[in-house]
Amino acid sequence: MPGKTTDADGTRAVDVYFAKYAESHQNSTNELIHFICIPLIVFSLLGLVWSIPFPNLSFLGAYNGVFNWASFLIAFSIYYYLKLSPMLSYLMLFILFGFSYAIIGIEHWHKTGGPALWQVSLIIFLVSWVGQFIGHKIEGKKPSFLDDIKFLLIGPIYLLHLVLKKLSIKY
Repeated sequence: MPGKTTDADGTRAVDVYFAKYAESHQNSTNELIHFICIPLIVFSLLGLVWSIPFPNLSFLGAYNGVFNWASFLIAFSIYYYLKLSPMLSYLMLFILFGFSYAIIGIEHWHKTGGPALWQVSLIIFLVSWVGQFIGHKIEGKKPSFLDDIKFLLIGPIYLLHLVLKKLSIKY
């Protein structure tokens, strides 16, 4: 059953990931930096992947232009989150829809003379990662994803879990 994956002592996998992630995120300044930079990294990564040209596939018919490479990134991440926690996956899907709406807005801005989506996304991506590494320098601990790449996916839902925990909402 999704979200109910447990280990031998009954601890859910998502809680094990959160406990491990929390080990290198104790400093309040680092935590604040993460609350700013992680959503920006997710947004910019989505924008960068969205910018990769997607083929015009005849079998999609009227849906050509609706799907892009970011659609697969969203589907994969939401499926992974669903296995860990349905509540967190639904919230992330809602957030990713919001990010997608903003990305479409940047595309429209580009059509009226603004910068290209990939340029905006790349700048946000680079600045946010610099912020992340500054946060870990302040923390004095290396980023969790250096031990396990899965933590790149855990970071965004870790922040959601902190918000839900603060609001006393079960995830």
